[in-house]
Parts: sequence; structure tokens; C-alpha cells
Amino acid sequence: MTGVVLALGIVLLAAIWVLGCWRGLTAARNAADTTWADIDVQLVRRHELLPALVAAVEAETGREAETLARIGSARQLAEAATTPFERADAERRLVAGIAAVGALAERHPGLGATAGFVDLQARLATIEDEIQAARRIYNADVRLYLTRRGRFPGTLLRQLGDFDERPYFELDHTRERAIPTLALARA
Repeated sequence: MTGVVLALGIVLLAAIWVLGCWRGLTAARNAADTTWADIDVQLVRRHELLPALVAAVEAETGREAETLARIGSARQLAEAATTPFERADAERRLVAGIAAVGALAERHPGLGATAGFVDLQARLATIEDEIQAARRIYNADVRLYLTRRGRFPGTLLRQLGDFDERPYFELDHTRERAIPTLALARA
């Protein structure tokens, strides 16, 4: 009789442990999804500022069609992206286009002196900071989720539920970083 009670106790403890692991995996997945939504909100805010930025550049310069077209096509790609990896690629192109607009302000001093343009640049900088903060939180949530998903019993549980892989959101994941070298002069 005590053997049956002991076996039932072990089965009950194992069931409670698996249930706790399931709940932890679900909570980690939901946290990653929630913080992805936070990133998406910031990206949409940035996209909403772009038509005004393009209009400000066109009004002042009138001849920077290539740079403005690059921003427009990057924005369309970002809005059409369905995965965080696709979105990161498109957003990286968009950031490069926005940086090119900043370089235009140096070539066209009148553009940099326009109050509307300066305000848009400041608002974009604020949004960029918020995107980076949200990205760090999202990546931390994804790291926790992937850790729970990759450990036992998460390796078994992920097949029973909607526990798909979640990628990190890196705006520079395809760019190689060069290691600076220092050349010493010989005396």
C-alpha cells in the first residue's frame, strides 16, 4: 500500500512540475510577444513621421529624389515584412535612409535651419531611443523564452503547444563589425 501511495505521490509531483514548466514557458512566450508589440508600436510611430520628413526635404531641396525614394521603398518593405528578421532588414534600410537625410542637412544648410525639420529630427531621435530600449527588453524576453524552450521538459512541451522559435530583433544582424587595428610607427 505504501508503494502505491509513494508512486502516486511521485506522479503527482511530476505532474505539478510539468505543469509549472508549461506555465513558465507560456509566460515567457507571452512576454516576448508583448514586448514585440511594443517594438512594433515604436516602428509605426517612426513610419508615421516619414511623410512629413520627406515633405520637409522636398520643400527645401527639391532635388534629392534618390534619397527620398530610398526612404519610401524601405518604408514599404518594412510595412510588408511579416517576421522580425524581415522587419529588421527593412528597418535597417530605413535607418540608413533617415541617416542620409541627416547628411542632406549638412549639404543644404537651409534644410537644417528649418524649424519643422529640426523638430522632426528630434522626434525621430526620441523614437530611435525608445526603439532601442524596447528592443533590449524584447531580446531579454526572447532569451528567457528560448532558454525555457530549450531545456527539459521544454524540449518536449514545445511540441505540444504553440511554442515556435522567436528570433532576436537586431537591426544590424547582417552587418559585420570591423575590428579596429592600431598601426604603431617604428622609431
